Amino acid sequence: MHSARSNGAAPAARDKADADLVDRCLKGEAAAWASLVQTYWRRVFHIAYKFVARFDEAEDLTQEIFVKLFNALPTYDRRASFDTWLTRITRNLCIDRYRRQRREERTFTADVDPDAIPLDELVSRPDATLEQRDQISMVRRALAALPETYRQAVTLRDIHEWNYEEIARRLQLPEGTVKSRINRGRKELARHLRMLQSGPRAGANPANRARDRQETVNAKN
Repeated sequence: MHSARSNGAAPAARDKADADLVDRCLKGEAAAWASLVQTYWRRVFHIAYKFVARFDEAEDLTQEIFVKLFNALPTYDRRASFDTWLTRITRNLCIDRYRRQRREERTFTADVDPDAIPLDELVSRPDATLEQRDQISMVRRALAALPETYRQAVTLRDIHEWNYEEIARRLQLPEGTVKSRINRGRKELARHLRMLQSGPRAGANPANRARDRQETVNAKN
């Protein structure tokens, strides 16, 4: 997946090859788009990683960027190299995403603060037991421990019961990315709940710590 430029291809020849691939993409050739993605995936991923500093989020962001790049192909000006055009758009999208995420986090924190999540509805009966109330508190604490991106997705899906399309529209993400974040978030939530249920003494056990580390790795893969 190395960029063809990094493999020593002459810039003029590379530009012509890229322009030809773009023309074929615009004609509906899937193989041409696959070739462009393979050539520039690492370049886009490295830029995305600088903005998010997490491997799994950089993968998700890279996928989002290529979707937007594909939609922007008709705007590509042949007078500029495709490499330069792609890099500029990628950086702009990363900056836009960073700014949007900061705004969303400020808004979302007010909307779905773990202390304000309406989990009481799950045990709203007058005879709700102390144990049930403790479980609510535990879920809130576990949610608060999740990375923001996971907490957003899990809360909208499992607490507010939004469908995938609604969540994707709210977060401005592809549905595939939304589903991935929900899946990873649920795994992390389950891990945090087990840790809270086990208590600090069980969490201090080396075997449990090793298991938790492995589950964190699995949740990211």
